[in-house]
Amino acid sequence: MSKERTDRPRQSEGVRAFKRGLDVLHEVNRSGGIRAGDLARALDLPRPTVYRLLETLEELGYVARSASDDRFRVTRRALSLGDGYDPGVVICQAAAPFLAELSKTLVWPVDLSTYENAAMVVQETTHSRSPLSIDRGMIGKRLPMLRTSAGRAYLAACPARERDLIVNHLRRIDEADDRPFLDADRLKCMIAETQARGYAIRSEGEYNPRTASIAVPIVRDGAVFGCISIIWIRSALGIDEAIAQFAAQLREAASAIPVDA
Repeated sequence: MSKERTDRPRQSEGVRAFKRGLDVLHEVNRSGGIRAGDLARALDLPRPTVYRLLETLEELGYVARSASDDRFRVTRRALSLGDGYDPGVVICQAAAPFLAELSKTLVWPVDLSTYENAAMVVQETTHSRSPLSIDRGMIGKRLPMLRTSAGRAYLAACPARERDLIVNHLRRIDEADDRPFLDADRLKCMIAETQARGYAIRSEGEYNPRTASIAVPIVRDGAVFGCISIIWIRSALGIDEAIAQFAAQLREAASAIPVDA
């Protein structure tokens, strides 16, 4: 009898810890990427408890800490418990170390974005680490296809049939800011110039008048897995100087990222 009484509290504590672990995993998955402190506040749990649970989940391979911004995200192993393979999660895990290295040498913030329903969505970023960033809250932000370098890079690199589908979708959405860029001749010229360069530029104040950017696509066997972009303040750097400083390193990183990681 005394043994039963001794075992019950331990069993209850084990169930409580298991539930907390599932709550942590669920919140990491729901958020798309979250820091330990924010996770503790979201779940109203002590920080030491959250850190221990994250360490355990990381050791088991269900979450991974981003090398670029210290956020925890679910891994492919966690995704296999539900719907399975998520290319956005896989590519950001593979790209994070490369973005972290780029941030050391390029200093200006670097983003990784993937295509999702007529927009590029920022999956990974070094904005929080860059001393030159003017916008820290970029994870999950949707970027317009025609007015950002990431969107232009994706459109220029993706197969023609996919490009036509995206452009037709944008025409149906009919955002006022997009209309000038949907002009057939202007769009054709932008695509051709971007394909010839191997990278896309945003330098005339479109989308954000304070900044400019360069983006390169991550392409394997004709499929575009995402785009890497570098963003800087227009008044600090001209486009020609930025191209000379950044384009080659971005292209090298895009070529080196293991998309099947």
